[in-house]
Amino acid sequence: MDGTARGIIKTIDVDRSDHGYRGWLKEAVRKVQADAQRSADTHLLSFPLPERWGIDLYLKDESTHPTGSLKHRLARSLFLYGLCNGWIRPGKPVIEASSGSTAVSEAYFAKLIGVPFIAVMPRTTSREKCRLIEFHGGQCHFVDDPRTMYEESAALAAESGGHYMDQFTYAERATDWRGNNNIAESIYQQMRLERYPEPAWVVATAGTGGTSATLARYVHYMQYDTRVCVADPENSCFFDGWVHHDDDASSDHGSRIEGIGRPRMEPSFVPGAIDRMMKVPDAASVAAVRALERAIGRKAGGSTGTGLWSALRIVAEMVAAGRTGSVVTLLCDPGERYLDKYYSDAWLEEQGLDIEPYAQTLDIFLTTGNWTD
Repeated sequence: MDGTARGIIKTIDVDRSDHGYRGWLKEAVRKVQADAQRSADTHLLSFPLPERWGIDLYLKDESTHPTGSLKHRLARSLFLYGLCNGWIRPGKPVIEASSGSTAVSEAYFAKLIGVPFIAVMPRTTSREKCRLIEFHGGQCHFVDDPRTMYEESAALAAESGGHYMDQFTYAERATDWRGNNNIAESIYQQMRLERYPEPAWVVATAGTGGTSATLARYVHYMQYDTRVCVADPENSCFFDGWVHHDDDASSDHGSRIEGIGRPRMEPSFVPGAIDRMMKVPDAASVAAVRALERAIGRKAGGSTGTGLWSALRIVAEMVAAGRTGSVVTLLCDPGERYLDKYYSDAWLEEQGLDIEPYAQTLDIFLTTGNWTD
């Protein structure tokens, strides 16, 4: 009588160990982690405000990363997440849906580990971002309707056998929000010797929602009293979805502020973690980045302006209430990527944007402390 007849079931053993792949994987992870070790922390810049207000405003300058934007942190986390999950394979392309900056950073890491990279982007993406993606060895794949980026990316991954990175799903989980030198831990460490080391507010903008989720979770985990505000541009559904608790909120138009604002509620956006949202006019965002250049001599992208406008509005509330303290927002990427957009009067006219009323609001506020929105 054999084992089967006696009711004994044999063990089934399938071993897919691949020593060649594991050697490649170890080297790829080492290269990504080595990049982090070579990178110093980003600066925390002070925005000049009248001393009599007793309020300090800071910008976390993420433009100093090797690929020039906040998205360098995200891309590193996404690559480590994809590698350690076994999703990214040697010789197979990584595909990403992006409005530009994430794609620039992911192209950098793809080149670092030696895999092809394809960025699926709106045709309106700035020429400089496209140049940077190609400089790092990536390929630009354009779509006319930003809402089709997701499906197009998934289709390219299926056709090529590659990996669709899908930042809009995985951004909030790829980063260790408890610490490990994430952006939140870095801000609090740099604030340690300031006169108001625990910010009253941190203001972020949302593209994937991963940064605001990391900030808010870290604040809660560390039991700080800091509140988190997310500034949203025109043609984005995040604000409406948050206000109305509507996970199905959507927008029919793409955002003019590259890198932030989405046509759908992204899985990485965590509404319950944040305290406040503001819907910021695009013209106000542009006025704010131009005011930033006058104040500190630095050009920044439009998303920085969206956050700065909201941060200054919060500062105005604190001034009016006689409160002291600190506020932190982000300098997301350099303005040199957008000379043909946010720093072009011709582009503003083409878009029908009048920034003058918002510029006057900022000028009056920074001179008198009165906000006339």
